[in-house]
Amino acid sequence: MITVFGSINVDLVFPVPILPRAGETVLGSDYRVALGGKGANQAVAAARDGAKVRFYGRIGRDEFGRMARAGLVAAGVDVAGVAESVAPTGCAAICVDAAGRNQIAVAGGANLELRAADVPDAALGPGTTLVLQMEAPADEVARLILRAHARGVFVILNLAPARALGHDALRGAGILVVNESEAAALAHTQQVTASEAAAIARELAAVFGNTVVVTLGERGAVGASREKDWSVGALPVTALDTTGAGDAFVGVLAAACDRGETFATALHRASIAGSLACLAPGAQPSLPTKAAIDARLGDLPSAI
Repeated sequence: MITVFGSINVDLVFPVPILPRAGETVLGSDYRVALGGKGANQAVAAARDGAKVRFYGRIGRDEFGRMARAGLVAAGVDVAGVAESVAPTGCAAICVDAAGRNQIAVAGGANLELRAADVPDAALGPGTTLVLQMEAPADEVARLILRAHARGVFVILNLAPARALGHDALRGAGILVVNESEAAALAHTQQVTASEAAAIARELAAVFGNTVVVTLGERGAVGASREKDWSVGALPVTALDTTGAGDAFVGVLAAACDRGETFATALHRASIAGSLACLAPGAQPSLPTKAAIDARLGDLPSAI
C-alpha cells in the first residue's frame, strides 16, 4: 500500500516558441488547463502502474479543487485524506517551448496548510510505502518522515523542488530521488565534493545510509547505496513536453518497490515511465498506464 503526502495543483500550461527571459513577454496561441502538483502526479503515476494508493493533501473550496479531486478519483486513488481549506487550490503556470523544455512558477495555496498530523497512524502501518515531495511545508515533511521511519515505514522522498531538510529526515528516507540540479544543491550542503552524478549519488548514499537516485533526463538515471551502484538509460523519444516526467519516474519507482520488485527492476520501469510521460502534454494527462510501460520494457536495456 502506498501513502502519498503532498501537493495538489491545477496547471495552466502555455505552449510558447521559446521560454521567456527576465522581463520578456513571449506570445503563444493557446493554453491548457491540466491537473498537476507533484504529490498528486506521483499518486496517479503509482496508481496507473497498478499500485493501491491513498493520498493526503489539501485543496481549496473552489472549482480547481473539485477538478483536482475528481482527477484523483478517476485514477483510482483513495482521496479520503484530501481536506478542504479556506486557501485556494494550488496553481502552477507552466511555459513549454518547442523542444519540450519547461519553466514553472507555483502558487502553493492550500498546499501550504498541509500538516504531518493530517496523516493518521493507521496510514503508516506495516507494509506501507510513504512517498513525499517538497511542495509541502518542509517542517511538516520532516516531521512525517521521522514519524513514519520510527514506525518502520519505507519512505521514498523526492527532494523536489530543492529545499533545506534536516539531516535526520534525509537519513529517514529509504530512497532519496533528486535531479541533477537538486543533487548538486544537496551535495553542497553536505560538503560533498563530487561533481559527476554517479559519484554524487555514491557519496550522498554514504552520508545518509540510504539509496540515492539522480535522474538525468534523456540520459536516464543513476543510483547508489553503500553496497551497490546502478545505472539505466532512457527510451529514445522526441519530447513533446517534459512536465510530469520526473513525477512519473518517482510514482512508478514507488509502485514497483511496493510490489517487492528488485531495485534494478524498479529503476528500469521508472525510467521507461519517465520517457513515456514526455510524449503527451501536461502532467497527469501524460502519465503512462501499466500496460503502456509493460509494452516498452524490451525497448530499454535493464538497469545494471
